[in-house]
Amino acid sequence: MTGTMQTDTARSEFDKDTIERAYARWAPVYDLVFGAVFEHGRHAAIAAAERIGGRILEVGVGTGLSLPYYSADVRLCGVDISEPMLRKAQQRVMELGLGNVEALAVMDAEHLNFPDASFNAVVAQYVITTVPNPEGTLDEFARVLKPGGEIILVSRVGAEAGMRRALERWFAPAARKLGWRTEFAFERYAQWAVSVDGVRLVERRAMPPFGHFSLIRFAKGGEAARDRETPNASARAAG
Repeated sequence: MTGTMQTDTARSEFDKDTIERAYARWAPVYDLVFGAVFEHGRHAAIAAAERIGGRILEVGVGTGLSLPYYSADVRLCGVDISEPMLRKAQQRVMELGLGNVEALAVMDAEHLNFPDASFNAVVAQYVITTVPNPEGTLDEFARVLKPGGEIILVSRVGAEAGMRRALERWFAPAARKLGWRTEFAFERYAQWAVSVDGVRLVERRAMPPFGHFSLIRFAKGGEAARDRETPNASARAAG
């Protein structure tokens, strides 16, 4: 199973060293700067993952802000490319006694060191627009996901027109130095799903503040995933 959407441009936008350096700088202040701003998306992703339950992989776990909010009934693994960020996550797990966290590991999202079909859900919050190869990373999420499971993203969706699109284009070079993309069309998510056998888009829902980010869910085959779709899921995905 693999998508074929990756391009030389996608790979050249970022490189692994740039991302690691950027998030090493963010690590000391990440919770303060982004904790409240991303709270709605964080809780929406957790709620979606807990509807599935079982074993959940959080990619880009960062400082572990999400970990205390998961139910004790689910089993969690967290990975991140930034060792300084992950050290803060490990400290949080120890201080809060989060016994449902099985493992935290430094790992590249595009090359996950897990067997096929290892997880019931893969959660990635504010990750896909920060990796060198978004489509290849999504391929990897699909690989480690069990049939009937879901990929749950909270991710940036670029504006299609207007002043916001102009601002995103203007700010893009500076944003890349900070470790993320400002321009990322929803069409890239949708085309990736079409390119991968057995994967389909089941929801897209704008998240506060301002709707610059969306909750995006992909299901991987299986009757269980179909049963979880709401009657208007297709309409939301197309919206």
